[in-house]
Amino acid sequence: MRTTATMLLLLVTTPAGSAELQPHTVAAFDRYVKATEARTAAQSAFLWVDSLPAAQRQSRIADLRAGMLLIERLTTLDGRREISIPDGLVHHWVGTVFAPGATVNEAVALLQDYNRHADVYRPAVVQSRVLNRQGERFQVFLRFSMTKVITVVVNSEHDAQFVRDGPDRARSRIYSTRISQVEDAGTPGERELPVGQDGGYMWRLNTYWRFLERDGGTYVQCESISLTRGIPFGFGWMIGPFVTSIPRESLEFTLNTTRKTLSKSRS
Repeated sequence: MRTTATMLLLLVTTPAGSAELQPHTVAAFDRYVKATEARTAAQSAFLWVDSLPAAQRQSRIADLRAGMLLIERLTTLDGRREISIPDGLVHHWVGTVFAPGATVNEAVALLQDYNRHADVYRPAVVQSRVLNRQGERFQVFLRFSMTKVITVVVNSEHDAQFVRDGPDRARSRIYSTRISQVEDAGTPGERELPVGQDGGYMWRLNTYWRFLERDGGTYVQCESISLTRGIPFGFGWMIGPFVTSIPRESLEFTLNTTRKTLSKSRS
């Protein structure tokens, strides 16, 4: 216990406990996002699962309809080469759930109800509100709380654009526009750290949602691309599990909660 406490103190009182977002890291992330969006635009399948070979697709859809969550790690290449992210890590996941009986309109309405996200997606989201809305475009505020050995709280703002592609389908893309880590969250002394000069646990977050009404319910897919700090030498035991596991676990929680909430609304 004393060793763990000492290492925790060391983490927050040494340069390894903080990181600074560099312009070349942002440029590399933007390049990764651009390549990913170009790949997605070139695909004919609306859902990731529908791009799989026939036998595998049938098996995965059966799993989804049985209540399972499907999640896969993705990597976007530049040609055949990986896209290097200097001084940072990209976390790229896609997940899908099936909400039996739910309609595409109900699924979209749930995601657009940002004022209630702190109720629906608690404890991951502890504050939420719409800052501005123009038609199907939203500017929103979300406060995230993430725990993995340590707890990190961030204030974030996002630009969300929803598109209806037909009576049975819709999609959205949501870009973070500002993310700031919060020190001493929930106390009278809480304060935001300067943007890009913090623990580096979340620097960017892009999500791409797809909603498809089919087979007596609605498939909900979310593709997530996030940017965190790299892992400094000697601190992998502390920072590594946080920055590598939180992106997947957050996506799993969000999709499972979405499915359960839509299912409850039908009961």
